Amino acid sequence: MSAKTILTFLFLVSLGVIAAVSLHALPQRVNADTAGARNEILVAAAALPAGTLLRAKDVNWQPTNSAQPGQILRGADGLGNPNAEIGQQVRAEIYGAALRTGIATGEPIRRDGIAKPGDRDFLEVVLTAGARAIAVPVTTGGAGAGLLYPGDRVDVVLTQTFKNDTSLAHRSVSETVVQSLRVLAVDGADPKLTGLGNGFGRTVTLEVTPEQAEKINVATELGKLSLTLRSIITAGAVGAAFSAGSSRTTSVRSTWAGDVSPALGDAARPDKAGSTERPTVEVIRGSKSAAVKQP
Repeated sequence: MSAKTILTFLFLVSLGVIAAVSLHALPQRVNADTAGARNEILVAAAALPAGTLLRAKDVNWQPTNSAQPGQILRGADGLGNPNAEIGQQVRAEIYGAALRTGIATGEPIRRDGIAKPGDRDFLEVVLTAGARAIAVPVTTGGAGAGLLYPGDRVDVVLTQTFKNDTSLAHRSVSETVVQSLRVLAVDGADPKLTGLGNGFGRTVTLEVTPEQAEKINVATELGKLSLTLRSIITAGAVGAAFSAGSSRTTSVRSTWAGDVSPALGDAARPDKAGSTERPTVEVIRGSKSAAVKQP
């Protein structure tokens, strides 16, 4: 074998060794880089003013190599995927909490920068200037049964039943008392209330004007309250009036039992012609007779 052939063979072997060593070191380098940025911090998805009730659309996760004390972190598992259990814990911690101060887009959200429902200063942080907070007991059906979250906009609907009204068509009535109120907090069902069978089992804290608070207090004494969730489009239009200082509520027509069930109106009529005149019965006593109306 010539010297040239031997040198060529050694050169090729050397290239193979170098390639093998490089491929072996590459995954270690990638793993090292991934490990350095394994944590993620919670940041604002957009500029958020003070008093904002945090929701999923308001926050994002951002990779970081140097988390600071007080920032909200989410780690990753061995495959580099976000830890789902930690993510759920974070959502339970921050969703529905209010920002103490405004933050810019991409700025980290800190634990000391939010006030959660139940904190002493929560209502002071979240309330709009001049607004009030009122806790409303709502029926266990409808939006009050678990479809509401802090930051939603709702209407308050009052339903009354008049047991002594002789007209079936006017025995019950439902009407919207106040519109487009911001939900501040939603409490869990109270076993003491649900066990009484009174229809109330959940308390929702709403942001209101003083005039709206008076209307809701009266409505609570009159009958059952329920909440209906508004579209984000219509809620924004009506909510702007609140920010401008207006407390007017759009007039809403009352809905009576007869409007919902025409059968109730038919039941009040003795015949198909719709006559309201009661039939008479002739009573004969000896040679005298008299007409008596049936009760």
